[in-house]
Amino acid sequence: MKRVGLFLIVFGLVFSFNSQAMAKSAGEIDAGVRDTLKLFNEQVYDGNDLVKKAAGALVFPSVIKAGIGIGGEYGEGALLIKGKTEDYYSTASGSVGFQLGAQKKRIVILFNDESTLKHFQKTKGWKAGVDASIALVTVGAGGFIDTDKLNEPIVGFVIGQKGLMYNLTLEGSKFTKLNRS
Repeated sequence: MKRVGLFLIVFGLVFSFNSQAMAKSAGEIDAGVRDTLKLFNEQVYDGNDLVKKAAGALVFPSVIKAGIGIGGEYGEGALLIKGKTEDYYSTASGSVGFQLGAQKKRIVILFNDESTLKHFQKTKGWKAGVDASIALVTVGAGGFIDTDKLNEPIVGFVIGQKGLMYNLTLEGSKFTKLNRS
């Protein structure tokens, strides 16, 4: 039992160090956000309209997840309101269980109403599945999506996946505001 605890502490320190080493500038994040929204529009039918209709869009150009039994995930992105960057955020999560592999993905989260967006902005360390649920929308052939989920207050899209990883979810992900200029 002591070994497991020690392993978790070491894993946490390594993950923390790596997240600091991966810190990007505001300009780098903004460039990645633009590329991600372009890809989102190419892969999701009416992607631009979905973003424009939303009260806000939280976009992560690169989220890296890796694990062998114990896993971690980290990425940095921006919250856009009316097409303009409002703030920068990180997403991080850890997990224990059956998992093996590594994956890189892009995430677009749309806040469909003002009250949900304001709650997100006011909550320090907002956690998916605790502070609110994110309805994960599946993108099918030709970019068509399950429109039933689009009425949810918060919808998420995972696009541009590379690598192999079992388990696709946003639940348990923690979103924290970053200081970038």
